[in-house]
Amino acid sequence: MGERVIADLTVEELKALIAEVVDDRMMRYWRQPEPVIDKVALKKTLESIDSHMWTPPPGAPSVVEMLREDRDR
Repeated sequence: MGERVIADLTVEELKALIAEVVDDRMMRYWRQPEPVIDKVALKKTLESIDSHMWTPPPGAPSVVEMLREDRDR
């Protein structure tokens, strides 16, 4: 926009200037930092989930079957 006196701006030019300054500051200061992911800790967590996962034995009733049995009582 160049060097201009604010008093010489029209209302629309002033609004555009204010919007430009606000947008610039929001982009510069309010940007969320990218999360840092600890890949080693994530891998250990996923391995722990895998190792603690329980698989029912063959022939065991499914969750839906257990719910139906409970409902029918």
